[in-house]
Amino acid sequence: MHNRSPFATLPDTPYYVVAFSSQRTADDDTGYGDMAGQMVELAEKQDGYLGIESVRDASGFGITNSYWRDEECIRQWKRNVDHLAAQKQGRALWYEAYALRIARVERAYDFTATGKQTG
Repeated sequence: MHNRSPFATLPDTPYYVVAFSSQRTADDDTGYGDMAGQMVELAEKQDGYLGIESVRDASGFGITNSYWRDEECIRQWKRNVDHLAAQKQGRALWYEAYALRIARVERAYDFTATGKQTG
């Protein structure tokens, strides 16, 4: 169930965000796209998953924000066996460096070109 919009459809606050910033290696692109797609599909099946937003630039720097109902759901996702295997493969093949940050979202605002603002 992939969201067609680049923006995640999220509930009212509070909820949690896992912000994953990464720098890809220049060497090995084999299988990265497939693995990333599989991880999104797997995350979508996890209890407490709310959505995802992800971008990557031409230099290989990317940011993925995944949204979760609570910290326990994030811990369960971190311990998922398939997710652990993907993390190991990512460190070995695809990432030069990454940083992960977890935060509670207390307020959220949005804007659309039609002028409608919520939040």
